[in-house]
Amino acid sequence: MVYFSVWKKIAILMVCLFGFATALPNVFEREVLQGLPGIVPQDQLNLGLDLQGGSHLLLQVKADVVVAEKLDSMVDQLRQDLNRARGQKEITGYKNLGVVNGAAGFDLREIRDSEKAQEIAREIAEDYAGNAGGLLGGGGGRVVVSLEGGRLTLKPDDALLLEWRQKTVEQAIETVRRRVDETGTREPTIQSQGLDRIIVQVPGLENPEDFKDILGKTAKLTFQFVAKDVDISQVTGPEKPRGRVPVGHYWLPSEDVTPDGMPEYWYLVEKRAMVGGDHLVDAQPSFQDGQPVVSFRFDSAGGRAFADATQENVGRPFAIVLDGKVVSAPVIRSAILGGSGVISGRFTVESTTKLALVLRSGALPAPMEILEERTVGPGLGADSIAAGKLASLIGLGLVIIFMVLAYGFFGGFSVIALAINLVLLMGILSLFQATLTLPGIAGIVLTIGMAVDANVLIFERIREEKRLGRPPVSAIDAGYKHARDTIIDSNLTTLIAAILLFFFGSGPIKGFSVTLMFGILTSVFSAVYLTRLMVVTWLRAKPKRESIPI
Repeated sequence: MVYFSVWKKIAILMVCLFGFATALPNVFEREVLQGLPGIVPQDQLNLGLDLQGGSHLLLQVKADVVVAEKLDSMVDQLRQDLNRARGQKEITGYKNLGVVNGAAGFDLREIRDSEKAQEIAREIAEDYAGNAGGLLGGGGGRVVVSLEGGRLTLKPDDALLLEWRQKTVEQAIETVRRRVDETGTREPTIQSQGLDRIIVQVPGLENPEDFKDILGKTAKLTFQFVAKDVDISQVTGPEKPRGRVPVGHYWLPSEDVTPDGMPEYWYLVEKRAMVGGDHLVDAQPSFQDGQPVVSFRFDSAGGRAFADATQENVGRPFAIVLDGKVVSAPVIRSAILGGSGVISGRFTVESTTKLALVLRSGALPAPMEILEERTVGPGLGADSIAAGKLASLIGLGLVIIFMVLAYGFFGGFSVIALAINLVLLMGILSLFQATLTLPGIAGIVLTIGMAVDANVLIFERIREEKRLGRPPVSAIDAGYKHARDTIIDSNLTTLIAAILLFFFGSGPIKGFSVTLMFGILTSVFSAVYLTRLMVVTWLRAKPKRESIPI
């Protein structure tokens, strides 16, 4: 215990130097660090929402919209399969196809068609249940097919509905995360709350209104053919046209509006999309003929579908639909084979940048509503930082006074180790880009107190050995040897508690647990290795000491 090999001394020294190097960037402004060579550490400690200000949003995902879309899609699939069967004389016909009371269904014209109709329905039911892909394992629920009084229905059970909703929230979180990352913000907190809510906390946000616009935009992009009848394909607004709508078509308003906010045009478009925005791999703001546009590029599958659709429909207009509004409706002059194109409209440079961002990050699976919004000003964060600094300094000062008065010269060793311990803690937090919150500062203050408790155990044990009449070398050796197991046990139990807090806690609890975990590790290192190295070095400087100043 009173002997250190050369390699141990070098290892301890390297750890301390590494801690100083990783903590040093926090002393400088970020602009200064950017001008330094790349070999110099530049990672700084990130401040949380409560310390540097920012925005807190509570979003609600309207998962019922996705359920309705899936039921409508089920109806479209039924229509296609039933029409195919009717064309092949396998069934006589059907009527009243649609969604009623949360179930897709239709009425049979002839009861003898029930066997074939149920076969078609079961295939569709298996497809929708098998592709649920939810958190329950992608198949925990099913679509129940039933025939009552000549009406055949397909109804998702509760387990499948839960899978759809969970998957929707899961996809929404990933999309929100990509959009937040695209804005360049650092260390956001994005997590689910309950079944259909998402918490988004973005520290240091300068323009919350633009950020809300980016998050709230569904960005569901589709390319759909305009109805073949040119006379009714475009109708001047603002009122939605009345009258019978052909099967498989519906009216959509234009993105362009009149001065009073009403649509300039209404377009009759096919429900079936020739290609969707899920095939987009890139979108960038650009210019065409001096006007701001958004250029886009499909993946290989989307490029082929787009090429085939445009090649077979030259001369026909198609609508570029974004969030249920027609941005533009160009006419296909020739086949578009390159898998890329542009979206034009009445855009500004700023709006094309935002649109490109949300398209790159992907469409939200469902609309979201902002239920709660809180903006924390940087002034409040500055007050919290000042209060945290004051609390840390007071705690540090009291610990230093106690250690020096209680243990004299050896207490000075523990104070030096405590200072290095704090530097190591700051270096580790900076290296792992941890986010420091107000509870995190509380964890640091707690670490200051815990950092010297191991030294207290060791020094008290050395005192006991000294009172028993042991010589200095033997007393120090026994003190470190007998106190080591107690130090490891006590810190290990606290570390386990901190790990549990990290995995089961959220928000501020995690911030506290992170600083506590790293603080425990640095405290054990400083007490068991660093302070012991200083004591052993002092002892070996004069081996034949007759007393210990403790």
